Amino acid sequence: MKIAPVVRELLRRAVPHLFVHTGQHYDESMSKVFFDELRMPAPDAYLGVGSQSHARQTAKVMEGMEDVFDRQLPNLVIVGGDVNSTLAVALVASKRNVAVAHVEAGLRSFDRSMPEEINRALTDHVSDLLFTTEESANRNLEREGLADRGVHFVGNCMVDTLLRHVDAAVAGAPWTTYGFEPGTYGLLTLHRPSNVDSLATLDQILTTIESASKRLPILFPIHPRTRRQLASRPAASAGDLRIVDPLPYLTFLGLMARAKVVLTDSGGVQEETTALGVPCLTLRSNTERPITVTSGTNRLVGTDPIAIAECLETVLDGKWPTGRVPPLWDGHASERIVDVVEGFLS
Repeated sequence: MKIAPVVRELLRRAVPHLFVHTGQHYDESMSKVFFDELRMPAPDAYLGVGSQSHARQTAKVMEGMEDVFDRQLPNLVIVGGDVNSTLAVALVASKRNVAVAHVEAGLRSFDRSMPEEINRALTDHVSDLLFTTEESANRNLEREGLADRGVHFVGNCMVDTLLRHVDAAVAGAPWTTYGFEPGTYGLLTLHRPSNVDSLATLDQILTTIESASKRLPILFPIHPRTRRQLASRPAASAGDLRIVDPLPYLTFLGLMARAKVVLTDSGGVQEETTALGVPCLTLRSNTERPITVTSGTNRLVGTDPIAIAECLETVLDGKWPTGRVPPLWDGHASERIVDVVEGFLS
């Protein structure tokens, strides 16, 4: 969702490039279907790193990218987000004296227990072009001494993708598959290690949400990491929490756009709900995307049952703040990025 609009704009302008898929996300439901629905071209190189520990996965991406660079040394490498692949590719490029551009730079949760926080901070510090989505990211980069590194406030590529596809996603009416009407259901996603790796924490979250689902049915497309943990948890005896397999992008987007509320620990979903104006309860105590709280429809509730229940009551009573869409979340971030890239290359 972050890179598809950049690739599309590079193709539209005929900017020569090599498109590399590391394979960190590799199965049908978490990768291929996204390529198909976003109409992304087949990658020029596929590294196939698969599922590994953080260290091994990062190392395999680095080895694979080294081979790619041996065959063709680029002038610039564009990486997106904060996954292990992001940091791995940036490290290889910087050690080969290849310029690095980081899409979604400067975001900070200030929680170093999150692997993503390490990835995003280290990537920024080896990057030459830093593309930011919100003003807080610009301030973070300035505070870290990176203000002169080529910081460009361009907006949000995920919103580019969302705005391009939301009408089609809603037209598909995916809620009917589950017997819902628009605005009559909630949506849940959970995958952060801090929430799902401890069965006690996961059980506390789900018990609270199961209780809330007595009033509002909640659909739970389950991440493979979370499903493994749930295998040792007894089935719920009350409420209407419906666990389903991971959903294709357009199906999930359509459901999210017409949900009464979304509960999540995903950074991207925080942004998407703000762009859509849908109430969002983030099941974390911090966020690297503070604009979604200060301007948008997102609120941090952590894993406290009372806070979750109170916020859900506010949503159900129709008293949730409407929020506003942040500056430059207008569907044109990728165009601004490629403007800068073309200037850099020339």
